[in-house]
Formats: sequence, structure tokens, C-alpha cells
Amino acid sequence: MIEETLLEAEEKMEKAVLVAKEDFASIRTGRPGPATFNRLVAEYYGTMTPINQLASFQVPEPRMVVISPFDKGSTQAIEKAIRESDLGVNPANDGNVIRVVFPDLSEERRKEYVKVVRTKAEDGKVSIRNVRRHAKDTLDKAVKAGDIGEDEGRRAQDELEELTHKYVAGIDELLKHKESELLEV
Repeated sequence: MIEETLLEAEEKMEKAVLVAKEDFASIRTGRPGPATFNRLVAEYYGTMTPINQLASFQVPEPRMVVISPFDKGSTQAIEKAIRESDLGVNPANDGNVIRVVFPDLSEERRKEYVKVVRTKAEDGKVSIRNVRRHAKDTLDKAVKAGDIGEDEGRRAQDELEELTHKYVAGIDELLKHKESELLEV
């Protein structure tokens, strides 16, 4: 009972850290890459589809990404999705490929990205705390029902706290790394 609850909580906390890591990867620093487009979706035959499933990406120059749609019919939808995104770029479509040139990051834009990264990190921490609260409730109910003893319940809650601190520290470490990456010129 205790092991199952703690294992489930740990798995969910790991997923929260992975989601935060993916969110951080989608925020560009100096050099854009395919990960920059991971969270963008375009309407493709009536279905919202991630752009990375509709096209291939190449980075021929440090500030340019060339997007080659697999289906030429999706070119307009991909271009629209990029234009309407928060990337702050204007894609150029020549009918076959879409070229996206990223401007150099200004100091102001870097600071905006740091704010976005901090928000995403806080979201990750909140989801970890929610997992902790849910697991703690499960343990409390087990103690009340008499399924486990109070001492066992207290030890399990201490373990749960350690797990929570470990994964929150993991998100803090990712945040620190991404902030330094964003602020270096």
C-alpha cells in the first residue's frame, strides 16, 4: 500500500519534471532548432496537428530554420500557425519550403523569456505539490481506515516530503541552467 502510493507519486513527479524540461526546450536561446516548434499546432484536414508531425526541419544557418512540409497542402496552415505563435517571427513561404529567420535576441526579449521560464518552472512545482497532496491524502485515509499504522504513515509521509524536495530541486536546477543560458550574450 505505502510502496504503491509512493511509487505512483514518484512517477507523476518525474513526469512533471519531464514536462518542465520539454517546455524549457521549446523556449529558444541564441540558436533556434526544431524544438522551438514543438508546441505549435496547425489545422490539417480539420484536425489540430503538431507541426513537427507535418514537416521536417533543417537549420542551414545559425538564425534560420527551413521547414519542408511532407504534404504541400499543409504549407499555408503551417505558415499561419508560425505567424500567429508567440515566437515573434515572420515566416517566408516560397511554395515548397517555409523559411523562418529569427532576429537576434534583444536584452528585453531575453528578460521576457526568463519570465516565461520562471512561470513554467512554477507550474511544474505546483503540479509536483499537487501530486504530494494527493499521495498524502491517500496515506491519511489508509491510517484512518487502520490499513497502516500511524508510525508507518508518518515514515511514508517523510519519504514523500523527501521525494517532493528532490523533484522541486530538479526543476530549480533546470530553471537555473535555462536562465543562465538565456542571459548569456
